[in-house]
Amino acid sequence: MKLLIKGGQVVDTVGLRLIRQDVLIEDGLVAALGNLDGEDAEVLAAEGLLVAPGLIDLHTHLREPGYEAKETIFTGARAAVRGGFTCVQAMPNTRPVTDSGAVAAFVRRRAMEAGWAEVLPAGAITVGQEGRELAPLGELKEAGVLAVSDDGHGVVSAGLMLNAMRYARMCGLMVISHCEDATLSAGGAMNEGYTATRLGLKGMPALAEEVMVARDILLAGETLCRLHIAHISTAGSVRAVREAKARGVPVTAEATPHHFTLTEEACEGYDTDTKVNPPLRGARDVAAVLAGLADGTVDAVATDHAPHTRAEKEVEFDLAPFGICGLETAVPLVFTELVHKGVVSAARAVALLSREPARILGLPAGVITLGAPADLTLIDPGLERTVDPASFESKGRNTPFSGRRLTGWPVAVVKGGRVLMRDGKLTAGAN
Repeated sequence: MKLLIKGGQVVDTVGLRLIRQDVLIEDGLVAALGNLDGEDAEVLAAEGLLVAPGLIDLHTHLREPGYEAKETIFTGARAAVRGGFTCVQAMPNTRPVTDSGAVAAFVRRRAMEAGWAEVLPAGAITVGQEGRELAPLGELKEAGVLAVSDDGHGVVSAGLMLNAMRYARMCGLMVISHCEDATLSAGGAMNEGYTATRLGLKGMPALAEEVMVARDILLAGETLCRLHIAHISTAGSVRAVREAKARGVPVTAEATPHHFTLTEEACEGYDTDTKVNPPLRGARDVAAVLAGLADGTVDAVATDHAPHTRAEKEVEFDLAPFGICGLETAVPLVFTELVHKGVVSAARAVALLSREPARILGLPAGVITLGAPADLTLIDPGLERTVDPASFESKGRNTPFSGRRLTGWPVAVVKGGRVLMRDGKLTAGAN
């Protein structure tokens, strides 16, 4: 079967440029690039569209096993495709926790059965994510895990984290750090500061993140383990990563769309859909994250997609769980807030969502080249649409962007040569 993507601008994520050329796909691979004839191929018209490598999300919560009322691998993988992602990394804070090869294999199998986006399970750093003893990192590596994280919990013990990095480096695993010192942030509901005080909510200080960022950078420098900072949110954290990179420490970082789009003032109405961890910060922090994305200090954009049921979120602000849905709004937020406001170019924005996550994970992906698997995302940079949670493929509806008009949406997805989304709508049956 042949598919010709005709008339689009191919995003060169290495040279960071747009090239007007067609893409011929045959047997699931990129067979030709250039001004091509599609006589014997199905044609997918791409005039006015960006033809990007399949987008990769470093940080997704799919909730299965254990929390299927919030999300399943099937619904989450469909939401990923709807959002333009062909591959996502699923965080391990499930029930049971992904702290064994068996659970990691279960996640992979369920994703293959679903047939939508590829799902890479992340393993836990500690057994049960309890911060007491190391998970079997070698077993997780053998099960296909690429990275380990206790996401949702900071690893409090520096000694345990040091050993985790030593073993992770031996096993060829990356450590993803949820940088939070719970002795500083415990009981907090939003960013510490004037707004929290006025709202009568306990704050979570920037220091709770920054001390752990600094500690883990020191440990990574000692062990030479690859360290990735999840959902970076403060000016101090960005500065610490920038300085560490200048010293040659093997550290990377991701930012979420909500952390470079919203400030703590979004919490004014006690809308629990604005409650995230780390919390929405101040304008100075948002500016620092944007600067980090612009200068390369922050390597990638990740969603931290965290769906919850409405019943869980429709409670008092300080009792609601942290997290928002992010898979289906990430691309238009990136284009609206980064590209159309001149923070980064369109090519750089696509790289932040594809080539850079692939590089961080060590995947042979994120570029469109001859012979590569035909995983592609087509984006209409000028398409305006209003965020409507009722239309989400995700089970979650918890988004603070409901009703917001955004510009730049994914409109088609090709995975392994199969068209999974066309004209913004999922096709019938990925399998």
